[in-house]
Amino acid sequence: MGPEALAEVLRPLGEIFQARDFPDLLVGLAISDDAAVYKVNDELAIIQTLDFFTPVVDDPYEFGAIAAANSMSDVYAMGGEVTLALNICGFPCSLAPGILTEILRGGAEKVREAGGIVAGGHTIDAKEPQFGLSVMGRVRPDRIFTKAGARPGDALVLTKPLGVGIVTTAAKGDAAEPAHIAAAAASMKKLNRDAARVLRQVGVRACTDITGFALLGHGSEMAEKGGVELRFELGRLPFLDGARRYADEQLFPGGAGRNQKCYQGRVRFADGIPEEVRLLLFTPETSGGLLAAVPQDRLAEAERLFAEAGQAAWVVGDVREGRGIVVS
Repeated sequence: MGPEALAEVLRPLGEIFQARDFPDLLVGLAISDDAAVYKVNDELAIIQTLDFFTPVVDDPYEFGAIAAANSMSDVYAMGGEVTLALNICGFPCSLAPGILTEILRGGAEKVREAGGIVAGGHTIDAKEPQFGLSVMGRVRPDRIFTKAGARPGDALVLTKPLGVGIVTTAAKGDAAEPAHIAAAAASMKKLNRDAARVLRQVGVRACTDITGFALLGHGSEMAEKGGVELRFELGRLPFLDGARRYADEQLFPGGAGRNQKCYQGRVRFADGIPEEVRLLLFTPETSGGLLAAVPQDRLAEAERLFAEAGQAAWVVGDVREGRGIVVS
C-alpha cells in the first residue's frame, strides 16, 4: 500500500484513540514514527513493532533471516534493544514443511543474534510464503530516537548502502548478477544494532531506518517532523554494486513510482541529475540502514566509534534551515 493510501486508511484510528487519553503512549498514531513506544516507568519504555513480507531471495533460511532483521530494524530506529519476538507466517500447504522450518530457523537465529528470544507466533494458510515478526524492544524514555529531532547544522549519516530494492527486483527477472544478489542479501541480513548503539553513545535524537518509502520518502518524513531541510549530496550516497546499472536498464519495482508520486513534491533535484537516478532514490529498500542527524560537534566521535565497531557509515549530507529535501 502506498503512503498516501495508508495515511487515509489510518486516519479514523486517530479519532478513536485520542492521545490525551493515553499519556504513557510516548509514540503512537498521533506522532507516526517507526514504532510505538509505551512508557512503563522513568527507567523503561517498551517499543512495539511488526513487519512481514513475501520472499525477496530464493533461499528459505536466508529469507527468514532477512525478514527478521527487517522486522527488528524499527526497534533500532527508535534507539532500543530487542527483547522478544513472535513469528508471523503465511505458508501454502502445498509446499514442503521443511521450507517453513528453514524460514523460521533463519528468523530465530537472527533474533538470537540480536539478543532476543522468539516466544511463539501464528501461522496461516496463504497463497504464497509470507514471514516476519512482531517485535518488542526496550529503551529508556529519555533516550528515544524520533524522526523529529534534526536541527540545522547536523550531519546526515547513513549506515548501509542503497539499492537492495532494485537488485532484488532485477533478480526476480533473472537479470541480476549472482555477486550483486549476494551483496544485497548480506546487507539486508545485517542488523542495525551496532549502528544504533553508536548513535546512542553520541547522544543522537533524530533517526529513522530506510525501508519501504525509500531514502527520499523517509528523509521527507524527518524533514517534515523536524521543520527543517535535508540536503543530500548525490556523490556521497553509497550504492550497492549493480544498482546504478539496473536503474539505467529501468528495472524498477512498482513501489518506486508510488513513492515518487507521493513524495516528489517535497524534493528538489539539482539540474543534470538523470531521471533514472532520481527514481532510484525513490525505490523501496528492504532492511536498509539507519539515517541519523548527528550534531557536528559529535560527528568525529561518531565516526571513531563506527570504525571501532566495524560498522560502515557515510556522511551523505546535512540539515539546513528550510523545508523538504534537496538532492545536489
